[in-house]
Amino acid sequence: MPSAGYWRIVERAHAAGVCVVGATVMPYEGWRDWTAGGEALRPEVNAFIRDGGLFDEVVDFDAAISDPAHPSRMLPAYDGGDHLHPNDAGMRVTAETVATTQLRCPRR
Repeated sequence: MPSAGYWRIVERAHAAGVCVVGATVMPYEGWRDWTAGGEALRPEVNAFIRDGGLFDEVVDFDAAISDPAHPSRMLPAYDGGDHLHPNDAGMRVTAETVATTQLRCPRR
């Protein structure tokens, strides 16, 4: 379960009348700092972001860019080479994942 930090940040934003869009954590296996422990936590954090009810909207970068055959990695077509940062095609896909309607909500 993510830390209470998420809750504090979102509660502050909501108190100020600001909508909060949560974004899932993209896969990063192959990055020099990747660990099995970090990978075990990433799906838990993403599940919370998707289904925890805290965020006003959710953008699922993980689903957009992960390799279905190896979900802890980016699709090779989107990998910028360091296994952490998407290349131009990956950035295009992540940008297309954000619907502008997700950026509007009743709090404004």
